[in-house]
Amino acid sequence: MTVDGWLQIALFCAIVIALVKPLGWYMTRVMAGERTFLSPVLRPVERLLYAGAGIDERQEQHWLTYMVAMLAFNAAGFVLLFGLQRLQGLLPLNPMHMAAVSPDSAFNTAVSFITNTNWQGYGGESTMGNLVQMAGLTVQNFVSAATGIAIAMALIRGFSRASAKSVGNFWTDLTRSTLYILLPLSVLCALFYVSQGVTQTLGAYVDATTLEGAKQTIAVGPTASQLAIKMLGTNGGGFFNANSAHPFENPTALTNLVEMVSIFAIGAALTNVFGRMVGDERQGWALFAAMGILFIAGVAVTYWAEANGNPAFAALGIDGGNMEGKEVRFGIAASALFAVVTTAASCGAINAMLDSFMPLGGLIPLINMQLGEVIIGGVGAGLYGILLFVILAIFIAGLMVGRTPEYLGKKIEAKEVKMAMLAVLSLPLAILGFTAIAVVLPAGLASLANAGPHGYSEILYAYTSGTANNGSAFAGLSANTPWYNLTIGFAMLMGRFLVIVPVLAIAGSLAAKKTVPASAGTFPTHDALFVGLLVGVILIVGGLTYFPALAVGPIVEHFAMLAGQTF
Repeated sequence: MTVDGWLQIALFCAIVIALVKPLGWYMTRVMAGERTFLSPVLRPVERLLYAGAGIDERQEQHWLTYMVAMLAFNAAGFVLLFGLQRLQGLLPLNPMHMAAVSPDSAFNTAVSFITNTNWQGYGGESTMGNLVQMAGLTVQNFVSAATGIAIAMALIRGFSRASAKSVGNFWTDLTRSTLYILLPLSVLCALFYVSQGVTQTLGAYVDATTLEGAKQTIAVGPTASQLAIKMLGTNGGGFFNANSAHPFENPTALTNLVEMVSIFAIGAALTNVFGRMVGDERQGWALFAAMGILFIAGVAVTYWAEANGNPAFAALGIDGGNMEGKEVRFGIAASALFAVVTTAASCGAINAMLDSFMPLGGLIPLINMQLGEVIIGGVGAGLYGILLFVILAIFIAGLMVGRTPEYLGKKIEAKEVKMAMLAVLSLPLAILGFTAIAVVLPAGLASLANAGPHGYSEILYAYTSGTANNGSAFAGLSANTPWYNLTIGFAMLMGRFLVIVPVLAIAGSLAAKKTVPASAGTFPTHDALFVGLLVGVILIVGGLTYFPALAVGPIVEHFAMLAGQTF
C-alpha cells in the first residue's frame, strides 16, 4: 500500500461526501414536485408525458395500487426487451448483422436489465446490435434505476406521513426520477466521456491493420450514452464485454474517477433526501455514516490484500503486489477501490478481473453483495435496503429495554418486523439455495474453469451477484448456458421483487400509523450509539447467514494459499 493509493481513495471519498447535500437538496425538491432550475425546460415535457399517458400526477396511490403499477411496468419492459433480442436479425441499426439472441440468453438479459442487475452472460459487442443496445438495454438502464428511486420514495413517505392512505404515485415518481435526475446527469456525463475518448457513433465497426499485418475489426458504437446511465443508475451493463476495463469505456484515470463517483452519487445523496423528508437531516447522516464505516473497512481489506499480493511470488523475490487481471493505467489502488465501489453500490461494472484478485480481495465484493445492498446499494435500493436493517436494529433495541420500538415517531410492530425479515431472508434463500443445487448437478459443474474452493467461489459469486442485483462476475464460469441463464434469471427476480413487495407493504403500514411524540424513553437514532448498533446488526445477520458458505470458498482458499496450495 502506498500514500498515493490512499490519496486516491481519500479524494474519491471527499468528492462523494461533498455531493451528498447539494444533490440531496435538488432531488428532494424534484420528488416533492417543487420548482427547480430545470423546471422551465422540463416541466412542459413532464406535463406532456402525463397527458399522453392519461395520468393525473396529483392522484396518489395506495401501496397495493403502487405495487401493481410497478409490477405491470416491469413486466411490459421484460416483454419489450425480450422481443427486441429475439427479433434483432430483422431490425435496423445492426451494422454487424447480429443474429437473434437465443431464448434462454434473451430471458436472462431481459430479466437482468429490468431488475437493475445488468448481469451479462454474453459479449456485448459481439451479440447486441446498436438498436437493441439503445432502445432495449439503455432504456431499461434508465427506468430500472428510476423504479428503485420510486420505491425508496414510497418508503420515505411511509416514515414521513401520518394517518395517510397513500404512498405517492408510481408513474409520477418514475417520470420525475428519469426526467429531472437521471437524464440531465447522464447528458453531462456522456459529454464528458466523449471528450475523454469514449466512442459515440452509429457507424459500422472499424477495420484496422495490426503491427503484424493482420486484419482486425474494432467494435465501436453508442458507448458514452450507455456508459453514463450504467454508472449513474448503478446498472453496470457495459457496451463491451470487457466493461469498464475496455479503453473505449474507460480510457483515462480521470474517467475512472468520474465513473466511481457516478456510481455512488445518487445513492449517497438519497440518505440526505431521507433526512430532509422526515424533518431531521441527522437521520440521513446516521445512515450515511453506517454505510461509510462498512465501505471503508471493505476498501482497506481489499487494498491490503491486493497490495500484498501472492506470497508465492514474494518468496521468489517478486514484489509490487497483485497486478494480475488489472489494467496498468489504473493500478492496484484504483482497481481495488473500483471493485469495492461497484459491489457496495450494486453496480456490477468492473475495471479489473475479480477472478484474479487474492482470496480476501475477492471475499469483500462477495460480502458487500450478501449484506443486501446496504452500503450505498443500488439507486434507491440501497436506501430501502438499509432501512430494512434499521427496522431490525430498532426492534432489537426495543427488546433489550423492554419497550415498544419506535423510529421517527412510528411504532415498529410485528407486521413491519415480519415484512423486513421476509425481505432480508429472500436473499440467502436464492443465493444459498441455487448454489447448493448448482454444485451437485452436472449442468452446474460443467461450466467451471477451476476446481476446489475457487471453482465453488465462482458459482457462489454468480448467484450472489444475480440475487443482489449487482451483475458483476468472478469470471472463470461459463454462465451463458441454459442452466445458468435460467437459474440466475430466477435469482435476479427473487432478489428484486421479493424485497420490493415487502418494502411497499412496510411503507403502506407506516404511512397509516399516527406519529408518536418523542419521550424520555425514546431511543435516539441519530448518534454514534445507533450507528454502531446498526452496523453490528448488519454484520451479525450477514455473518450468521453466510459465513459457512464463505468458509468453504474464499476463506479456505486464503489459508490454502498461505500454505502454498493453489486451485
